[in-house]
Amino acid sequence: MAQPEQQARENIDKLLHAAGWIVSNASQANIHAARGVAIREFPLKPGHGYADYLFYVDGKAAGVIEAKKEGVSLSGVETQAAKYTQGLPDGLPRWHDPLPFSYQSTGVETRFTNGLDPVPRARPVFAFHRPELLAEWLDSSHQQARQDNVSYLDRGKTFLARLQAMPPLQEEGLWPAQITAIHNLEQSLKENRPRALIQMATGSGKTFTSISFIYRLIKFAGARRILFLVDRGNLADQTLKEFQQYVSPYNNFKFSEEYIVQRLQGNQIDTTARVCICTIQRMYSMLKGRDLPADLEEIPIDALPPSPASGRGAGAAGDLADVFGQPSRLAGSSIREGNLFAQPEPIEYNPAIPIETFDIIVTDEAHRSIYNLWAQVLEYFDAYLVGLTATPGKQTFGFFHQ
Repeated sequence: MAQPEQQARENIDKLLHAAGWIVSNASQANIHAARGVAIREFPLKPGHGYADYLFYVDGKAAGVIEAKKEGVSLSGVETQAAKYTQGLPDGLPRWHDPLPFSYQSTGVETRFTNGLDPVPRARPVFAFHRPELLAEWLDSSHQQARQDNVSYLDRGKTFLARLQAMPPLQEEGLWPAQITAIHNLEQSLKENRPRALIQMATGSGKTFTSISFIYRLIKFAGARRILFLVDRGNLADQTLKEFQQYVSPYNNFKFSEEYIVQRLQGNQIDTTARVCICTIQRMYSMLKGRDLPADLEEIPIDALPPSPASGRGAGAAGDLADVFGQPSRLAGSSIREGNLFAQPEPIEYNPAIPIETFDIIVTDEAHRSIYNLWAQVLEYFDAYLVGLTATPGKQTFGFFHQ
């Protein structure tokens, strides 16, 4: 049986391979073998020891991974990893000095620090980013972002940096509660808070408010792609119509005239879309690599799945067992509150849907989407999380760190 430290490195190797990295020992390393190359036990300058992993992006050193055995708290490891980012031997190609990126990982838990941010700090991530994303961050030109608006999108290397230079909100046409919600959300994002909760009464225009701040985050902060999650297929259709009808107060173009909005109904995310509207049921099934029949998108998510049970159901219940890993009681049967806390089938890293697929997740009816397997969907992506609800409970406030 492998020792805990060795097991951690084996798990880290698997995660790196899954995210598109080549992993090798220092004696066999070829930094040009792929866009991303991670080198184990790399010797640093005197006094800096060895980096557990030094990784290269496009032939230049970009960061380090500090490995710890499972169970070790990573909260204080960021400082140690930061030391290694300053220890690259002279003469070796690098993107920046100190190196801009660092991970701290046990192979089960991983944290990431982006040194390009205005005030870098570690955040939990589900897995490692693909080298292509790190290369995009390192490319100071930000060609895709600049196509939108040079004056604002050229003001920072990262999404967080560009948030600091957002233009004033055009308040005409917005209700006072909507203005307050947008101001507070943007301030929360500027402060690098990973989760935010918007509580607005039914009928107060939560979706319009969301589209208003989503538009600004794409146009002025360069958000690459935003996921808008709903809990019913018909709500996804309604949301798409609202996006299509939204007219920008900055240039009078409709949202869908400026940006592609995808209503996800299959298993393929349009990589050219800036907004993806999807049911949380479908996104879970995609992460699990399973197909979801369209009719299952109309079943309330608090009815899926029930308490664990053995055997397979019949008919629609059997379909649910196929998708969610457990049979389910459908319409006409009672759903006990305890079912919300049933043990879900865990999500694993899916290379077809990297953790960086979305910069922001907006989840409607957030008080229903924070339990069980649904919470796994929200926590899979390396994205800011914005919840919308009219009726938050204690668990909702807790999940969104309120």
